[in-house]
Amino acid sequence: MTAVTPTGIEIDRVFAAPPTAVFDAWTTPQHFARWFGGKDAQVPLDSLDFVAEPGRTWTARMVLPDGHTIDWTGDFVEVTPVERLVFTITDRPAEPSRAKVVVELKAIADGTHMHFTQETPGFTPEQQQAVLAGWQSFIDELELIATE
Repeated sequence: MTAVTPTGIEIDRVFAAPPTAVFDAWTTPQHFARWFGGKDAQVPLDSLDFVAEPGRTWTARMVLPDGHTIDWTGDFVEVTPVERLVFTITDRPAEPSRAKVVVELKAIADGTHMHFTQETPGFTPEQQQAVLAGWQSFIDELELIATE
């Protein structure tokens, strides 16, 4: 199911790649920098501090096509290799609130099933739809990397 939920968004996706490749696309800085932001934004690798270990903070600078930037930050909460990744995220680094993201991966006959959720506390329905659309475009790019 891919939808807006009462507490956030969720995306289900099947990848024609093994769970190790999908997990690596999520957790390897070089891969993350290529897909985070979708096909039009850039995340320069030198702006990325991204070590997927519980308790670690991560940061990234996304450069939009018009030259504007978005600074992202969060914390890794849980990292279970090849199965589960839990982290927080915000595009307002100076504010303490963070949304929780959960990525769960399961091996299936055709590759990997991914179930993704993100909390959207205080978001309007329009903002939730925008977050959903954004993540879907990001995951489209992640899929390209995972299936290389």
